Amino acid sequence: MEVYVTGIGMISALGANVPTALDGLKLGRSGLRPLHRVATRLQGRYVAGEVAFSDNELAMRAALPDADLTRTTLLGYLAASEAWQQAGLGAADTNRTGFISASTVGGTGHAEQHYQDFLDQKPTPAFIDTYDNGDSTEFISRRLGIRDFVTTVNTACASSANAIVLGTRLIQQGVLDRVVVGGTDALARFTLNGFNSLLLLDPTPCKPFDAQRKGINLGEGAAYLVLESEAVARQRGARPWARLSGYGLTNDAHHQTASSPNGYGLQLAMRQALRRADLAPAAIGYLNAHGTGTANNDVTEGQAIREVFADAVPPFSSTKPFTGHTLGAAGAIEAVISVLALTHRLIWPNLNFEEPIADHGLVPAQALHVAPGLQHVLSTSAAMGGSCCALVFSKP
Repeated sequence: MEVYVTGIGMISALGANVPTALDGLKLGRSGLRPLHRVATRLQGRYVAGEVAFSDNELAMRAALPDADLTRTTLLGYLAASEAWQQAGLGAADTNRTGFISASTVGGTGHAEQHYQDFLDQKPTPAFIDTYDNGDSTEFISRRLGIRDFVTTVNTACASSANAIVLGTRLIQQGVLDRVVVGGTDALARFTLNGFNSLLLLDPTPCKPFDAQRKGINLGEGAAYLVLESEAVARQRGARPWARLSGYGLTNDAHHQTASSPNGYGLQLAMRQALRRADLAPAAIGYLNAHGTGTANNDVTEGQAIREVFADAVPPFSSTKPFTGHTLGAAGAIEAVISVLALTHRLIWPNLNFEEPIADHGLVPAQALHVAPGLQHVLSTSAAMGGSCCALVFSKP
């Protein structure tokens, strides 16, 4: 059964919605800035992909000025609403609809605001219910009127890519007609300090696949895609952005935080996705790579790309220098960026690249260029814990 993308929504360091993100990508305008919104001693030491709006400004944009919501929820609601509206959907639609949202941070940032009161044993009920990753999922699904199937995914940095796979499978198996899939994560002291303790943060804008890379820049944001069965999309005259033609979901099973030297799990995921799409590797016109800028990922992912594509590696890039690494939202943000590449037949540049990594010698795209014959885009995600995912988007 064919599955179509009929709506997309996104908020990130690139801007408040999909059109502003598209403009930023076309202009090569990075959203990375010196960290300033999160109250942490790391301010002034690192750059990050922060969304430009305060919590109050996000609430006003969402028309929810009086609601006590986490930043994760606000980001997710804005992106999911954009996708829902862009797909032309309303509350009166009766097709079986699901909502699958991913998050790794959940309400941690909100809880941090109440942490000292909690230690001082002062009453702090406001953050308890919002701490869970599923809190944002439940709120967004209620606001959109989705009741047929609602769940939350947390598989680290592959979370929202995995949410897309789950939604696709539910449609293909006839359980649902439509699923809103994606993820949302806000920056928090917990994640910033955690990655800093692992010595994985780059104090300057990240350089994926570069020999002199120093690590990641964390980011925040949300993105969602509306997936529909071919029958339902055609019945209501929906204009599809893309077809989700293939996916692969594997586990590297090598180490708790590091991927195997040859990126075996990611190799398997890419091969599964190509097989399900019934495509040869040569059919892929652009690869949106995970590309974190860390020592381990960029070597092992490069090795995996070499193994799958041999000497015919397609134009590829990591778009994390535009958005930062948005953790649980990364897979969905990069899926939207991949759909935009396919729709506009553009190859996004890998910002800040200078020198290839000796282990594999791969050179990503370094400037925006038009790809008139672009028909298929592959997007990859990899995560701590070994979770690997690959998605193929094709022209509808």
